[in-house]
Amino acid sequence: MRRARITFINAYHHVMNRGLNGCDIFFDSKSKLFFLNLLYNRIIKYKIKLFAFCIMNNHYHLIIQNSSGKMAEFMKQLNGEYGQYYRLRKGGRGYVFQNRYKSTLIQHDKYMKMCIVYTLLNPIRKGIIDNPFQYKWSSIQFYYTKNSVPIDSDFVEQLFKTKQQMTYWLDHWKHRNITVKRTRFGDVVADDDFFKEAIMKFNRRIELDNTDAARMRSDDLLFKPIDALIENLEKKYKVKIKSTNHSTDVKKLIGVLLVELKDNAGLTYREINSLPIFKQYKYNSLGQIYKRTKYNVKNVKHRPRRMEDGRGRRDSNSRPPA
Repeated sequence: MRRARITFINAYHHVMNRGLNGCDIFFDSKSKLFFLNLLYNRIIKYKIKLFAFCIMNNHYHLIIQNSSGKMAEFMKQLNGEYGQYYRLRKGGRGYVFQNRYKSTLIQHDKYMKMCIVYTLLNPIRKGIIDNPFQYKWSSIQFYYTKNSVPIDSDFVEQLFKTKQQMTYWLDHWKHRNITVKRTRFGDVVADDDFFKEAIMKFNRRIELDNTDAARMRSDDLLFKPIDALIENLEKKYKVKIKSTNHSTDVKKLIGVLLVELKDNAGLTYREINSLPIFKQYKYNSLGQIYKRTKYNVKNVKHRPRRMEDGRGRRDSNSRPPA
């Protein structure tokens, strides 16, 4: 029986998988490009954040965030669809990848920086090139540049601040290895305090998984980001969302929060309804709040402005604001 992997909502992971028996599975540029496009499509579909990647001939590395709690589904489809593509081109039967993907839980800050540079240094370690910035099949080409690919380059750039600092880290870790803690649930790159907290969080998730999935998902979301999300929305709209007096402005902000949780965190209405802020709302009303908020945002963005004629008067044919 396979053990559950240690993870929770918004956990950071270094994910790696290799070809069966170490064989080359990314055998040409076309196959690497197919995998890359598949990766981009699937992180959007499953709302997984991607920070770094490196595709080698016989394996790949990803640095991702389990931002929707759907990492397992994401990895299953990514590996499964690429396996089908490989068999269509190469023929044969059976497994394409060595086994189930390897996942290492990462603590934020310096540990994330270590894992990102380790991923980007793979072509150097394998003796393919001398300069990691010259490797075509890694995410290094998308940092500190304007790009449209679905990689959270802003997150990486905030970690390293400048390209010079990233270069320093790459040089510093070129011949060093990362210390990984081995556990019965998987590998961890973190300090002892974070490791204990992660194990406690994971164990609680497993216990709740068999009793109340909605509570588990919403509770994991509270691990760090939801308070920060609420705080950012409150600053942006200058309204206290936790106010007991639900004025029109507060209700509008709750609608915006609902959309954020549904679209960007991948939560279901039932999971959102279990959050304290939404407990006073009926489950059946959340869909209407979501649709109304999305409609209002869309129409505000696309509503034409009232025009003035040459004498400073409003054009009678222009639409009034809402």
